[in-house]
Amino acid sequence: MFTSLTRPRALALCALPVLALLGVAGFAPLPFTIAQPGSTADVLGADKGRQVISVSGAPVRATKGKLLMTTIVATGPGTDIGAGDVVDAWFRTDRAVLPHDSVYPPGKSDAEVTKHNLAQMAQSQHTAVRAALGYLGKKPGDVKVDLSLARVGGPSAGLFFALGIVDKLDGDGAGGDLTGGRIIAGTGTISPDGEVGAVGGVSLKTQAARRDGATVFLVPKAECSGARAELPAGLRLVPVTTLKDAVSALRALNRGSAVPSC
Repeated sequence: MFTSLTRPRALALCALPVLALLGVAGFAPLPFTIAQPGSTADVLGADKGRQVISVSGAPVRATKGKLLMTTIVATGPGTDIGAGDVVDAWFRTDRAVLPHDSVYPPGKSDAEVTKHNLAQMAQSQHTAVRAALGYLGKKPGDVKVDLSLARVGGPSAGLFFALGIVDKLDGDGAGGDLTGGRIIAGTGTISPDGEVGAVGGVSLKTQAARRDGATVFLVPKAECSGARAELPAGLRLVPVTTLKDAVSALRALNRGSAVPSC
């Protein structure tokens, strides 16, 4: 015997499997990572009582202002993320929901990820020294630079390590500070020849920068649109593609000249 269903009853019956799936998803871990603005660190200052940038073999300037490298904080690779976490983060401007595998290599533990990130930071520091000394025309054998920054992993501080070295050794090239006394923040990887690379998470990093007093944010040019997404009031975006671009932009700011914008 066949009984026809009214439209409302048919829709209700069709919705039951969907609701059941949503109910299960509410308790099952989802393949996402949730990120938020992290800490900043002044590469011109000290970290845990030790100068972030130490130079020997060349005169070092006393600097003013700050160069803030920025970070994001993400849930660990082993953290279970539920549907409620995703929904909550989705509607917040200070959170980002990212595919798990875009942040962490598949199958890696928290300890393995930490080790990998610290190795990237060490390589980034080495590359930043080469880029900065190359920009200044100085030989690594004559000038020694040590970089020390605890707790932070990944390669995204490369540009700011390089800028800090340039500021300590050469300032703005005319006797003044590269920062102009400002709090400058930003992000970007660096290559040995001074190319600046994209890093991700820039909309969260701009929030960390403004929270900690920055008025200017240097961003890899390729990530301008991401940086504009949740741009805090009072923070000026300056796109860069090379270390030379970044130095030139900061010098132009100090002179009151035109500076590129996103």
